[in-house]
Amino acid sequence: MANPDLILLHPPSIFRFRDLPIFRGPISDVVPSSSIFELYSIGFLTISEYLHRHGLNVMIVNVALKMLKDRSFDTEAFIAKLNPLAFGIDLHWLPHVDGSLSLAEIIKKHHPHKPIIFGGLSSTYYYDEIMRDYPFVDFVLRGDSTEEPLRMLIHALQSGAGYESIPNLVWRDRDGSIQVNEFSHCPESLDAVQFDYRHLLKMAIKYRDPSGYIPFRYWLTYPVSAVFQCRGCAGTCASCAGSFASFKRVCAREKPCYRSPELLAEDMKKISEFSKGPIMVIGDLLQAGESYGNRFLDSLKRFHIKNEISVEFFIPPPDDFIKRIADSVRTFNVEISPESHDLKVRRAFGKHYDNPAFERMVQTLLESGCKRIDVFFLVGLPYQDSASVMDTVQYCEALMKNYDTTGRLLPMISPLAPFIDPGSSIFENPERFGYRLFYKTLREHREAMLMPSWKYMLNYETKWMTRDEIVKTTYDAALMLVDIRER
Repeated sequence: MANPDLILLHPPSIFRFRDLPIFRGPISDVVPSSSIFELYSIGFLTISEYLHRHGLNVMIVNVALKMLKDRSFDTEAFIAKLNPLAFGIDLHWLPHVDGSLSLAEIIKKHHPHKPIIFGGLSSTYYYDEIMRDYPFVDFVLRGDSTEEPLRMLIHALQSGAGYESIPNLVWRDRDGSIQVNEFSHCPESLDAVQFDYRHLLKMAIKYRDPSGYIPFRYWLTYPVSAVFQCRGCAGTCASCAGSFASFKRVCAREKPCYRSPELLAEDMKKISEFSKGPIMVIGDLLQAGESYGNRFLDSLKRFHIKNEISVEFFIPPPDDFIKRIADSVRTFNVEISPESHDLKVRRAFGKHYDNPAFERMVQTLLESGCKRIDVFFLVGLPYQDSASVMDTVQYCEALMKNYDTTGRLLPMISPLAPFIDPGSSIFENPERFGYRLFYKTLREHREAMLMPSWKYMLNYETKWMTRDEIVKTTYDAALMLVDIRER
């Protein structure tokens, strides 16, 4: 078998997680993956498919999952045997900072002449520090849509051509000086890429490495998949690197780019042809307008998909849209994150709706046959003290008593952890939101990930709660919510 042109490697959050005595706590309780964050970015799928479509061979290896599943897996020996033209590593979410840099250093040790390419939101934010302080990283591709710039870079590596014309690229010239190309590739539509999971299945067979392509540890028993409505976001959540303000600041994106609603429905149809597992629609269907949401549901209804469909809302949708969802699919569930019951806290965080609107949505969803409503609350928000958090848990009890006798309403509460995202509004202006940040640089965040307890990983505290109080309140709230749900 020919060597791949590019091998995309997904690292664990902490490279030596099997050896270090670290208590990672509840930092991953509301995501499918473990605290090792073995779920790789969906960008791996779109990059691999795009490059294959343009005649390049790409292999994906979920190193984090291989290390998690098999304690005897020798990562360094595995890396030493690989022989692509170049390696790509995702540093998308910041908790991967140690794993990404450690993996890159090992690659350069065994393959000193192989180029190493970084990409993702955190790579985009910290591109200067990465290139300045970590010489084993050769390139950083900035932005949320690097499929075409990466194709151009691989062709340049094959041909020996220069890098000056490749958009979004950061690189070193012959003198070792860092060159920052124009940040000009920012597609206005998401229709040029394919979210085709069948491609991953084909590649797993081609490279005889199914475990390298599995997205997270328990995927085989819970084969959930996702389709993506957009890149960027219309939301204004103050701590999120995916917010409108952050994407404008970091990714030069003036507005979200959307996938055509008809193509989004077709993505789901393709998944349903080989998987009976749940399908998540990532992104609020109404942030592009009600017409977009209605076109999507009209297309989806024609396909008669039997899979359970999960949709998320950033604000409570109109009653008639909920009823349209119920009319368009056989089974559906909903996710929404009010963050807090306290309107002052919620609005300071970037959510602008009241509790009556939220409760009306809950009632309509249950009356319309929604299978499950996942409601997410957070600890560590502006204006939120310990008493406010416990009041939020009491509000959860009232919700379940007043609206749900069937167990379909599932409130959850977790810490805002481990980091306030770089590029987010809070990270850029912590004092304005009442925050104190302990870590700002990439190096500081890497050191934080190696702390012995998740408390010391937190890169913030607020005027209303210290780190100790955030940790204690998180446990108190979780225990109280478990007790309420049991009753």
